[in-house]
Formats: sequence, structure tokens, C-alpha cells
Amino acid sequence: MTATEPIGTTPAAEPVPAADVPQPAPGATPPRTPLIARAAAELVGTAALVAIVVGSGIQATNLTKDVGLQLLANSTATVFGLGVLIALLGPVSGAHFNPAVTLAEWWTARRGGAGVDARELAVYVPSQIVGAVMGAVLADAMFGEPLVQWSTHDRSAGNLLLGEVVATAGLIFLIFGLARTDRLRFAPVAVASYIGAAYWFTSSTSFANPAVTIGRAFTDTFAGIAPASVPAFVVVQLVGAVVGLALVAVVFMRGEPGAGTPSA
Repeated sequence: MTATEPIGTTPAAEPVPAADVPQPAPGATPPRTPLIARAAAELVGTAALVAIVVGSGIQATNLTKDVGLQLLANSTATVFGLGVLIALLGPVSGAHFNPAVTLAEWWTARRGGAGVDARELAVYVPSQIVGAVMGAVLADAMFGEPLVQWSTHDRSAGNLLLGEVVATAGLIFLIFGLARTDRLRFAPVAVASYIGAAYWFTSSTSFANPAVTIGRAFTDTFAGIAPASVPAFVVVQLVGAVVGLALVAVVFMRGEPGAGTPSA
């Protein structure tokens, strides 16, 4: 979900002035990291994220019947787990774990920014989806649930779809806004904190991720979503990504060169 420094050490050479170094887009991947390693990081990271979401949901329902406490446990585990995953895998793949983030970065790269190209997009998104399904199956296996059982948790109400637009728009706005303001070093804390908050302030409990949405259809537990509800969720998440990019363009609009500089 965030850009970080490339792996490895920099060869001895004269330092390059910071002003001459182009700033990467959110999620921009280190150029010296092989694509297969980045794909593996996206698969493993997304699998771990879904395992955290689903597993903590199962654990919470085993420990208490209070739905509020269940959501608190689920959101707390997700906040800590997501922050750790971004910090760990960000230097490898950018830690997208989310097709909406990858697609948004690809779009900004097409318009002249840094980011993933079409080939990387074609590798990242399937890796994220496969990882999400694997994570749901792993969580079910750890808690003795059927490995694959379609969720019966219907989430088709219009207010939930609106919640997903808001959740995804806010996530994209945050990530790309951090990039525009050169504060991506705060992404592990900022992104995890936002998702934790969005669990509570959005009606949908903030899936905000097409891959995670697909993965959660494979488990009939607390965090599941009925397969029939998945297509609409994915569509509105992509709409939210567009809204988020539009907000970034308006709020973090780049000024004209020399604007605001007093004339001699």
C-alpha cells in the first residue's frame, strides 16, 4: 500500500541531491526487486491479511456473543496485522494487497507518474486474489472450519454499498495524499489506523478491497460475505477508487512553477 526504499545497499558514489531524485508514486515498487519476488510478496501479504481478518473474526465469535466486542477484536487484530505487513513487505512490492490500489497506481503511471506498468498490473492483481482465497482457507483450517464454505452473510443493502464507496475513496485519498506530500514513511501507521477507524464509521465495516472481498466469500464465518453480494461490492470499491483519485487531484493540486513567488 505504500512506497518504500529499495532493498539492498546503495553502491558507493557521490550522493545525489534529494531534489534530483524523483519521488515514487504510492505503492511504487523498487526497481531492483524481481517481479517474481514482488508477486510472491503480494500473494503472501494478501493471504496473511485475509487470514488475520477471518481468523480474528472466528476467534472473537468463539470468545464472546457480544457483537460489539467481536467487532472490536476483529478490527484491533486487523490494525496491528496490517501495519506489520505494510512495514515488512512494503520494501519488496509496495505492499498493495489491494487491486484498487494497484489499479489506481497504474492509472497515475499512465498519466506520467511513477508506478506499476501493465505487465506488473497483470501479475499483481491475480496474485492478490489468489492470496486472498488462500488466506480465507488457511483461517478456516486453523479453527477447524470447513476449508471452503460459501458465506451466507448477505451484504447487498444500498447503505452498505455506499459505505464501501466511502471506505475505498478514503483509503485511496490517504495513500496517494501521503505520496503527494512526501509522507509515505507514515503509511504503515496511517493506513492501518484508517482501516481500523473505518471498521466503525462505515456501515460495511470497510472491506475497501476487491481481492479481500472475493476471499471473504469463501468462509461462512463472522467476516464472510455472500458470493451474490461480491460483484456489487467490487464495483462500488472501484467507484470509490475513482472518487479517491479525484479528491487527490483537487485537494493536492500542484501549483504552477514559480506561483506565489514575488516578482523582482
